[in-house]
Amino acid sequence: MNITVVGKKCTPRENFKERAEKKLSKIDRFFGDGASAKVTATVEKNSQSVEITVFNDGMIFRAQARAENMNDALDECVDLLIRQMRKNKTKVEKRLREGAFDDLIAGEVEEEKEFELVRTKVIPVKPQSVDEAILQMNMLGHLFYVFRNSADNTVSVVYRRDDGGYGLIVPEDDK
Repeated sequence: MNITVVGKKCTPRENFKERAEKKLSKIDRFFGDGASAKVTATVEKNSQSVEITVFNDGMIFRAQARAENMNDALDECVDLLIRQMRKNKTKVEKRLREGAFDDLIAGEVEEEKEFELVRTKVIPVKPQSVDEAILQMNMLGHLFYVFRNSADNTVSVVYRRDDGGYGLIVPEDDK
């Protein structure tokens, strides 16, 4: 697994990078050589946070944790990733290597049930700016909003982040 460690508002120390590589080796066996992980460490006023995003064959696994100590946040992040994978193991195993979860780390987690689609909604996707889409999302009281971005004519999604900010999801070209 290719691991990249970056810092926001800080420069991660070498011992943090080594610890991150050691911790991610726990989940490395679930993926082939094509997987890559990005570890982002952020220093904030009263805490430090770590976000881990693992990319593998079109699947994305992500976990974020906040703690007083960056190493504690890293440990919690890796545990969250393992829990996500364990919870969805039957669905994920079909996409990853066959048998990769046979020796999953000890501990039982209730397995996720089959997905039940309870509603389908058809919406008009009209051209809007990102600001207009955020305004519309807030007026509807939703956590996300699908729209056609008038800047580049792509179908995009704006969403409200846990930290109070907003995010934008845009499709990647399959060139």
